[in-house]
Amino acid sequence: MQTIQAIIIGAAGAMLAAAAPDPAVETAVRAALAKAPAGTRFGMVVRDAAGVEQVAIEPDRRFVPASNTKIFTTLASFATLPLDAADDGGAGVRMEGRDVVLVGAGDARLSSAADCQVDCLATLADAVAAKTRVVGDVIGDDSRFPDQRWSPGMGWNNMAGRYGTATSALTLDDNELVLTVTAKGDRAVVGGSDYYRIDNRIRVGTTNAVAFERMPGSDVLRLSGTVAPGPGVTVRTGVEDAAHHAAWMFAKLLRERGVRVTGSVAVRHRPHRAEEDGGVVEGATLPPMLARLQPGPLIEDVTVTNKASQNLHAELLLRRIGRVGGGGSIGDGLKRVEAMMASAGVPRSAWDLSDGSGMSTYNRVTPRAMVTLLTWAQAQPWGARWIETLPVGGVDGTLSRRFRDTPLAGKIHAKTGTLSGVSALAGTMTAASGQTLTFALYANDNPDGTSATPTMDAALLAAAAAL
Repeated sequence: MQTIQAIIIGAAGAMLAAAAPDPAVETAVRAALAKAPAGTRFGMVVRDAAGVEQVAIEPDRRFVPASNTKIFTTLASFATLPLDAADDGGAGVRMEGRDVVLVGAGDARLSSAADCQVDCLATLADAVAAKTRVVGDVIGDDSRFPDQRWSPGMGWNNMAGRYGTATSALTLDDNELVLTVTAKGDRAVVGGSDYYRIDNRIRVGTTNAVAFERMPGSDVLRLSGTVAPGPGVTVRTGVEDAAHHAAWMFAKLLRERGVRVTGSVAVRHRPHRAEEDGGVVEGATLPPMLARLQPGPLIEDVTVTNKASQNLHAELLLRRIGRVGGGGSIGDGLKRVEAMMASAGVPRSAWDLSDGSGMSTYNRVTPRAMVTLLTWAQAQPWGARWIETLPVGGVDGTLSRRFRDTPLAGKIHAKTGTLSGVSALAGTMTAASGQTLTFALYANDNPDGTSATPTMDAALLAAAAAL
């Protein structure tokens, strides 16, 4: 007959065995990753429901996270901002004598679309038209945040595109211009916005292959390539001065309503001063308005940010986080992120951030740090709700085409990340046993022209099947 001491020792041994990682799991994962293009560098941690790291490949090595950076930003939004309350970031308009001032407060959803129903620039134009038939200057005021249009470490060649468009407290239509290119006989015709001067070098050909470029500081947008006969091509470009563009569009709407604009389109920016980071900046509060818009709850925008990996919206969230006890700079927002990371128990040496979207190549994080943060997040009262904002494998967002017809379809909630030479995925997934696994997987130094995502997906499927 066993003694009580032997029973206790045996039970303790069983518990230790159950809490130990299974070497076969990491072996299966490494076998999947070994099929990646030569030169790809991986970091991966998979933590099971008991808190055991079943996979730990380069767990403390720092990787470029790309759009995994939005995990930090949206988690800090949940921890800092009133996401379900009426959004206080709506744009407004006021009169200064004859001048009309369009004022931004950080809203990412302001729209000038013809079919706009909510958060519409036209609503503010209607308010001015009801007040006066003549205005002087039309001024775009984005001084709610300092003038930091791009983050440190973002490639200048991304500035002209929609994914690298400038950030501003006064943003319209995702700060994108939509152009159409169609073949009319032997000519390529460009339509849509005339905000930029168009240098049209497109030829009519047999394929649709239109490229564009705009040098920083220039108002000339050069289009090149070919367009085929037929419906044509839609081109979406970024805007360099969002406040100016919004004011330009506002002046156009006023004229359409019979309001005479006698002055010019102007802007009011607030220069960024690093010494102001960490403190409330005087003059950044909103004055009384003639009219002000009321966007929907901010939780809706956080969901869009994660599901669609919307860079501009993430950058605006970071600045809005920075307005809580600060002046709304990138540095102010990152101070809030740093406080959150400390609460989560993540070592400061395990991460560095320069933006809120992941476009900066200066960003770094270790797989273990990300899994530690995600584990902390799941324990928060809002943790499950935040998980719901992530793309779902084979279902929606940036994972809609991944994990289809696999055991992880509908069972993996994760944030993607892609930059040149970088692929990332981090979140949670349901294993074959039914337990929830928390993971972070990074591929850096991917050879040009190759993709690491099939290999990454195979590795995650292997881990889920083994656990």
